[in-house]
Formats: sequence, C-alpha cells, structure tokens
Amino acid sequence: MSKITKTLGMPDADDIGHNDSANTHIQDVLVKRRMLLKSGTGAAFAALFGGFGLSACGGGGSTSSGDSASASSSSSSSSSSSSGGTTGLLGFTPVNKSLADVFTVPVGYTASVIYALGDPLSAGTAAFKNDGTDSDFDNRAGDCHDGMEYFGLSGSGLPDQSSTDRALLAMNHEYVIPQFLHANGATSGTRPAAEVDKEVAAHGVSVVEIKKAAGKFATLQSSSFNRRVTGISEIEIAGPAAAHALLKTKFSTSGVKTRGTLNNCGTGKTPWGTLLTGEENWSGYFKRASGDDALRDAKSVVSLNRYGRKQNSSSRYGWETGGAADQYARWNISQTGASTDGTDDYRNELNGQGYITEIDPYSKSAAVRKRSALGRFNHEAAAISKPVAGKPLAVYMGDDAQNEYVYKFVSTAVWDAADANPLDRIATGDKYLNAGKLYVAKFAADGTGSWHELSMSNSAVAGYATYAFADLGDIVINARLAADAAGATKMDRPEWCGVNPANGEIYFTMTNSSSRAEATVDAANPRAYTDTKGSGTQKGNVHGHIIRIAETGNEAAATSFAWDVYVFGAEATSPAASVNLSGLTDANDFSSPDGLAFTASTGICWIQTDDGAYTDVTNCMMLAGVPGTVGDGGNVSVTSGATTVTTKMGKQPGAKLKRFLVGPSEQEITGICESPDGKVLFVNVQHPGDGTSVANLADPTKYTSQWPSNAGYGAGKRPRSATVMITKNDGGLIGS
Repeated sequence: MSKITKTLGMPDADDIGHNDSANTHIQDVLVKRRMLLKSGTGAAFAALFGGFGLSACGGGGSTSSGDSASASSSSSSSSSSSSGGTTGLLGFTPVNKSLADVFTVPVGYTASVIYALGDPLSAGTAAFKNDGTDSDFDNRAGDCHDGMEYFGLSGSGLPDQSSTDRALLAMNHEYVIPQFLHANGATSGTRPAAEVDKEVAAHGVSVVEIKKAAGKFATLQSSSFNRRVTGISEIEIAGPAAAHALLKTKFSTSGVKTRGTLNNCGTGKTPWGTLLTGEENWSGYFKRASGDDALRDAKSVVSLNRYGRKQNSSSRYGWETGGAADQYARWNISQTGASTDGTDDYRNELNGQGYITEIDPYSKSAAVRKRSALGRFNHEAAAISKPVAGKPLAVYMGDDAQNEYVYKFVSTAVWDAADANPLDRIATGDKYLNAGKLYVAKFAADGTGSWHELSMSNSAVAGYATYAFADLGDIVINARLAADAAGATKMDRPEWCGVNPANGEIYFTMTNSSSRAEATVDAANPRAYTDTKGSGTQKGNVHGHIIRIAETGNEAAATSFAWDVYVFGAEATSPAASVNLSGLTDANDFSSPDGLAFTASTGICWIQTDDGAYTDVTNCMMLAGVPGTVGDGGNVSVTSGATTVTTKMGKQPGAKLKRFLVGPSEQEITGICESPDGKVLFVNVQHPGDGTSVANLADPTKYTSQWPSNAGYGAGKRPRSATVMITKNDGGLIGS
C-alpha cells in the first residue's frame, strides 16, 4: 500500500516500473507511476502546522482510542449532508478535510484503537515499551498494518462466519519503519543481525483473536489462535510453478518451497474461509551484484530486468549484510555457486516471491501455500467473484507498478456450495486455485475490453521473441513477460480491487500518473493537467481514478467486458471540464485512491487514499460510496490543452459519495473489514509520522505524529501503525 517507502531514506524502487515492452495503451500511451510527492515531507509538517491537535478541534465529529475519552474531530460544515438516495445509506454528516494529528469519524460514531505495532500475541510476551528496544516480533504485531479480513469464531472456537462477538482478524504487515523499530534508528552499512532479525520478523501476516466484552471488541493476548507468518516462515509453492527449475535454491533443491512472505499489501477472503495475501513490492528486498549478467543465461537476465533487479541493484534494507548465515545470504540473488541449476546459491530466490499466498487463519498446523497459478507480479488485493453453484470462480488482481496490468484467474473447478465449510480449507484452496486459466486485460476506447489467456495455447505468448517460455510454470513465474506478449493494456498502477455484491461488477483503483501529458491522454486516462501543491506544481493525472468493469453476461469466465470510470479523484476547486469531471465537492473530494472494498452488509464501496498530492490540504482519508452500474453515465469530452478525448464516465456520485473519516498525520488509511452484522468496521492506519528523522528520535515534540499515543493508546510517544474499531453510537449499521 504505502508506495513511498522512506526506509533508510530511499523511495521504494519497485514502484518506478520496469515495463519496457512496446505494448500500448488505447492510443499508444506511456503510463507512469503515481506522484512521489510524499518523499521528504515529514519533517516539514511539524514546522508548517505546529501542534498535533490533541484536543477536540470543533464541530461534530468524534473519536476515542483505547480506553481514552479524549475527543478529536473535524467540523461538520461541509456543503453536502444529505442521505445517499433511497437506500437509507450515507446518512452521516461528511467529515471535513483535516491536517490534525487525530483520527476523525462522523458525529454519532466512535473509533477505538485495538491492535498496534508491537502488541503481544502470547501470554509470555512482555508489554510493548515502544522505545525501540522491544524484540520477539515472532510473537508481536508486525509493522505497517495493511489489508485485513474478519474470520468468525463460534463460542467453542470453530469457524463460524456469522459470529458477531468472537473472531480472528488476519492482517498484513507490509514493511517496517526502521527509525521507530530500533532505539536509535537503523544502522547504516553493515546491518547487525539483531536488527535484521527484528525487521524480517516484523513483516508478513498476523492472526489475532478478538472478542467482545461490555459490547466492544478487544484482542486476547493468550489466545491459542494468535500467530505470525513472517519473512522467514517456511512456505510451500503450489500450482504450475511447484518444483519448477526456476524455483530451485540452496534452501529448496527441489523447488517446492521457499521462505517468507514479503511486502504484503491487499487481501482477499475465500468462500471456504481462508486468507489470501498479496505480495507486492518484494523485488527491492534483494541485492544483485555488478557483473552478474555475464554469469547467467539470457532468459534469466530478461526476467530479472523485467522484475526490477538489474545487475548492481542494492537492496532496500541491506539484510544480506547481517552475517554469513543462510538466513542472510538468501537476500543476495547474485550467482555465486558453480552449479548449473542454482541449488548451491540463491540466484533463483527472487522467483519465490510475488504471489498470492493462502493462509488458514484457523489452523497453525495447516500448510501456507503460494498460489502460483494466479501469476507472479506486484500483487495488491485478490477479489473473488460471487460464487455461483456449477460455475467457476474468478480471482481479480492488479499489478501495482507503473505501466502494469489488470489480471484475472478463472478456476477449472466449478463452485460447490458444500465447500463453504470444509474440513480441510487449504485442500479446498488446492481445488480452486491450483488449476485454471490466467488472463490479462485489454481496454478498448469504446468502453469494451477483452481478456487474453496467458498460456502456451496463446500463440502470441508461445511465440514471444523477447522471452522463450518453456511451459506454463515459466509463464506464471514470468507473468509480466507473458502479459507483455499478449499485448495487455498498460495502466496507471492498478491497486486494490473489489466485487460489488449487488451486481458482481469489479472496481479497480488507479492511483495516479505523474507522466500523463496532453499528447498521451486517451479514453481510459483522459486527464493531463497542472495541479498546485503549496508553492509548487505537479503535472499529469495527479489525483487518479477508479475503473469498473462488467463481465459479459455477468459470467466469471467471460472473455469480454464493458468498462467505465466510476469516479475521478480531484480537488473540489479543480476545473470541472478538465479535472473535476465527477463534480466532487468539499464533502467528497479526494486524491490517490488506493484501498477499495465493498462491505456485504450495506453494499457500500469504501475508498481509501494513499496520497502525496493533496496532503498540503488534508491527511489521507476514507470515503463511503453507494455505487451505480457500468454505463449509468455516458460519454464525456475532456480537453487537455490542445487534445480532446471522449471517455466513458459513470454518473456523477453527488451525495452518494461522502468522506467518512480522516486519519492522523503522515499516514495512509488501508485495510477494511466488518463484523457480519455490519455494526463494527475495522480499518488500519499505516506508517503515521514516517517522515520523522532519526535525529529527532530523542525529542517526541519533533515527531511528525504521536498517534495513537496522543489518543490514549499504549506506551511511549513513537507513532505506531494500528487497527481501529469503528462503531455507531446508536448500535446501527456503519455508514447508515
């Protein structure tokens, strides 16, 4: 999710994009990465905005965190406060934009922090001191909370998806903020093993039990379900890539397993009750030495370059410097051994990352499996089509880097309702996720699109001159290259996706594009403009948009679809004819849509932002929308300088889109799930205050955020990623 990783002072190189193929957009467009404007802003926030707004800031919003009764809110004077149509939803007063270091929800709602970085997951784990000296992250909440799913538990501890008072939260921990994780920040150069071990363990996934007491959920530190899956955990490879030659390493000479799940971003929940976690910006964790090309075959070099690991690539955290032991050596993917198959080094280690990984949250003993049939790329969320008896399932996915693609996987097996509550959930995952067809999308200018199979039966893939695929395993491992071969449409960094429960349509967030120009606009990317931020300017499609598609015949296995733009991000004051096409107001304007999900209880489409373009005006936020249908709008002409294009745009949302919350300073809102009755909503706040410099660690007044300690949660004042529980004071549905 957070694509502006400030770890060790460097941006996340995986976001830059590595697609050098000749594939076009609709009109030969070169689409680039979203704005890198968040970099370096952290220290400036304290100087610009003074105090942290620890008390109520007026108006009608209210929050509370932990056991604190401190309130912090935005005023509710936004121009739009009407209900979202006849559905009875969106009856809340929209929250104002805010730069305060508080978590703000509408009048009549309460927000409470329940699970933060470092919180213990076992009875014997000490309370978190939050001063950088804590260890044992195998038994603590990891860093940078991200995608998250709710798994109900019965009173006797059995899976019960209808349970509203006991459950497991399974969530991703995308990356780490080293300046807060260590007492004095991360060591530069050669990294001490203890620092590396802590950072590796703070990655991955956590499962934590929550249970209601006095009407509110709280975590259970001593629960037998609590667990961590980290960057060092042993994980099996499943599907067509299992035992492939490209996966053989010193650790797994047969190519059937690997270690760790990395940079976990979005999630999905299967109909049989397991977690799907997406491995996103994983490439940058690995070092590749200068001169390595000469030691490898040509295909290997093409693959490594396409996935962002050219020779002489440094690693993000320097974990390979932690020592001579094997757990550190694996982060160096240079060819160092003499074998012909890679079984004496880690030249193939990179091929073990980049998958949708399936975890059974109910069973510590169940295998964790990477589902290679779904392709290897920068995975965000995995949204599964509505199950229909006798029909295959589709899994929708986006590849989050500039110029990358939209994918779907269609299972060979057809849905059997008996699989909704199986005895062996991972075996059920084998049934639906190991065999099927992987497709990539082409978007046409007339509002139609097509899915193109990535297999040896597609002559464009089988005959690709740039890379000679050996078999299906090779194709899924190198899905980006196969998608290049198929002629897929380059998109503006497809991030999260979600399936509308009302009609099965699929929504994809396209965060923004910094290189969109007047000469390269097209129907799917029609805006190129100059936007002002402070005293500077930013150009391109600065604020991003959301595309939705409707499969032909509403069939998950369809090979064609219709599409339009659900909403364009924009500032309320932006020109209506060229930027604010969706007519956003102070009640719902936003920038850089990222997280997106529908809640089943209400059908609301929740939109979360990870923004660097509008952060001079507001912190990142979450909006609630009552969605329409593909085609409910019409053709709109958009002029960018001397260029005019026609785009397919949905009906302007008006009061059917409202700002529901605004988070604290220097964070993103990410991850969302609900209790089955729709009366409790869980969201995550990731990396608050991550612009704080190491030089200021000793002075909490210089932190760019002190959340959630300034809301009464936990020890110390270092900011922490955390999970927030939101309830309505009258006990009603969230968003009503």
